[in-house]
Formats: sequence, C-alpha cells, structure tokens
Amino acid sequence: MLLKPAAHHAGMAPSDWIVRWSHLVPAGSAVLDVACGSGRHMRWFAEQGHRVTGVDRSDEALGAARTFGGTLQADIEEGPWPFEGQHFDAVVVTNYLWRARLPGIVAAVAPGGVLLYETFAAGNETVGKPSRADFLLQPGELLAASAGLRVVAYEDGYLDAPARFVQRIAAVRPPARSENPPGHRPLLRPPSSQ
Repeated sequence: MLLKPAAHHAGMAPSDWIVRWSHLVPAGSAVLDVACGSGRHMRWFAEQGHRVTGVDRSDEALGAARTFGGTLQADIEEGPWPFEGQHFDAVVVTNYLWRARLPGIVAAVAPGGVLLYETFAAGNETVGKPSRADFLLQPGELLAASAGLRVVAYEDGYLDAPARFVQRIAAVRPPARSENPPGHRPLLRPPSSQ
C-alpha cells in the first residue's frame, strides 16, 4: 500500500534519516527513489548533484517529481518490478512497505551502492496510522531483508514529532571485486558537506 499521498508530501522537507546518511552516496551517483510521491527525496539528491529516478503509481504525484529527474509511473504492487536487472548507486525508500518488493528493492542496489530505507514499524498502531500489521515492519525485519549488505546504521523504535514507530537502515552492498578493500563509509557527514 502506498502511504505517500501527493498532497501530504508536497513541499515537505526530506527525511532527517535520508539527509543524515546521504553522504554515503558518491558524488554524481544514480539514485532510485521508490514510491517517490511528489519527489521530496528526488529533489534532495538532485540538489546534491545526483542523477535521480523516481517511481510511483500516482501520475499526479509524479507531475511534481518530474522537475527533479526521470520518473516512471508504475504500480509496483500489482505489476512487475520495472527495474529488474538494473542497478543504482543508491536506492531510497521512505514511508512505504510492500513485502513482495523488498527483494527487488535490495537487488537494485549496485555493488558498492547504498540502501537508505525508513518506514513504519510495529508499535505504530498505538499512536496512529498506518496501524495494520501488513504495513508495519516487525522487529528485525528490515535487517533480515537487507541480508548481504553491510549495515552502517540501523534504528528500530519510537520517534516524537510526529509520534511514530519506525525502522530505518543505511546499508552498503560490498564492491563487486572481493579483493578490493571495503569502501570507507564515514559515520558522520564530512565537515565541508554540512
């Protein structure tokens, strides 16, 4: 279920989690924003000099997102995964969960690429919507879905303002050649980028 109506996210600032870990994405990278809505994260990455692509089922939402990069209208819940066999230097997902697509989303992360994912988790039913278990990650579920990636940061818990329970991860796929040392992925944004 898509949880990002265009009117709700139009003009919204990017997620703090995405901003915090976006320094892991190498300059000029290809970024895929899954269930992009009106493109708040597409805008953030485009402003950082990245090539961005967004996918969403709402043509209305994509109308705004088109100003930030390439877009694709597709129902990724009822239709096929439109990026089969394609890889991106970063894959970004916020406020969206469709379990059947988790393997395709993770597979779209290129060798050396980054997955930045944040969505609602179990417990959210006590503070608001979404409240159905179908749309709430269970404890450790995002970690399990990201198996094979190197986890740089992970959180599972309660946030205020607005009150919500979330799981979020920043994870890196190892480089293609195992003889290469793992990339240096700083936990803090370099001072010149702040």
